[in-house]
Amino acid sequence: MKVMAIILAAGQGKRMKSKLYKVLHPVCGKSMVEHVLQTVKDAACQRTVVVVGHGAEMVRSYLGEGIEFVFQEQQLGTGHAVQQAEPLLGGEDGTTVILYGDTPLVTSETIGSLLQIHTDTGSAATVLTAVVPNPQGLGRIIRDEAGNVLRIVEQKDCTPEQAAITEINTGMYCFDNKKLFQALRKVTNQNAQGEYYLTDVMEILKNAGETVGAYCTPDFAEGIGVNDRVGLGEAEALMRARIVRKHQIAGVTIIDPAATYIEADVVIGSDTVIYPGTVLRGKTVIGEDCVIGPNADITDTTIGSGVTVKHAVSAESIIGDESAVGPYAYLRPGSKLGVGCKIGDFVELKNAELGDGTKVSHLSYVGDAKVGKDVNIGCGAITVNYDGYNKSLTEIGDNAFVGSNVNLIAPVKIGDGAYVVAGSTITQDVPANDVAIARERQVNKPGYAEKLRGRARAKKESKAKS
Repeated sequence: MKVMAIILAAGQGKRMKSKLYKVLHPVCGKSMVEHVLQTVKDAACQRTVVVVGHGAEMVRSYLGEGIEFVFQEQQLGTGHAVQQAEPLLGGEDGTTVILYGDTPLVTSETIGSLLQIHTDTGSAATVLTAVVPNPQGLGRIIRDEAGNVLRIVEQKDCTPEQAAITEINTGMYCFDNKKLFQALRKVTNQNAQGEYYLTDVMEILKNAGETVGAYCTPDFAEGIGVNDRVGLGEAEALMRARIVRKHQIAGVTIIDPAATYIEADVVIGSDTVIYPGTVLRGKTVIGEDCVIGPNADITDTTIGSGVTVKHAVSAESIIGDESAVGPYAYLRPGSKLGVGCKIGDFVELKNAELGDGTKVSHLSYVGDAKVGKDVNIGCGAITVNYDGYNKSLTEIGDNAFVGSNVNLIAPVKIGDGAYVVAGSTITQDVPANDVAIARERQVNKPGYAEKLRGRARAKKESKAKS
């Protein structure tokens, strides 16, 4: 059976009060429509058509290649939106799943169950329903005494008895593809909204003697559509809880789930512990037996196993096994740590590669640098990588020692085993195993301190009198 998907994403989303097109608003790091696209992909849909309207070019450019789009110039209802896909899908045999681009919580498992019920019952149409505590504003599922679906009635068209029904239409369906488009041609806009409802297809098929089925999802949150910022926040909270639970089941300890933010695509190995205040974003991958947090902010970073990161920020970086980062360290894009590295307090790295066992323990900046193995970079050391116009490379060989308060003026090379004395400003290469000293010799002036203090007192007294 060929399975196709139509995602309705043409609404403007005025209630979002945003310059950003509604379905592009993110939930746990991915736009709502991306979540839906991933769902239909995981449910093995072979073709996906996205119906766009307002903000069409923005959606196309955001989602990129590999997706088919159709344009709904006028928003005349959900039935009219689906009709726009007929030139692409109308002649296909198979089953079509219809979803909304603002329902990020629906899962591929639920779509799979919907498809299975649809196939098992031989239905022409199957609707995904949910029982909700407050159905206000939602279409009601009308069943006969035997429990068969008769039709779907929108809120504004409900009688008082129908409005009391708590089983609602989530807006997601699967149809026999050809029967769907045949029935759509019979849909009219004779209703309170003056729109062409997709829901009318159910009654048209029923009246034609076709079987119309339903699958009620056990988790009504999957059918939640986001219409405003309140709904966006609710969807975010629900998905956050789902993501945390998934990692916990996979063997990750999360000390305080309510104080931990993990985006949808993050991967975490077993026996890793996540402390409160941690934010894990993007394509971050964390190995096993790590301790992350408290207060770690990590984006698009690959972290090995046995790593500790606390009170630190990392973006687009790589942290090798058994390394330690923080507290109060900042790994900017392009940072790459080998095995067993130590990055301590108030250290900043940028586009810097550090070999195994290298330590930058405190108060240093290493930018645009290639550092070898087992190097010690002392407190306050700086690679001076920018001249106001150009970035230049600093290279430090294996087993080198860079003392405290050293300035390395790039481009410069420090050889293997070289020793740079504290307080030096290095402007020339240091060969392997050399000791570099670049500072004035110390001169002591006997008794001169009292003279300096006298000058300072006199200056202060002069200012007080004036």
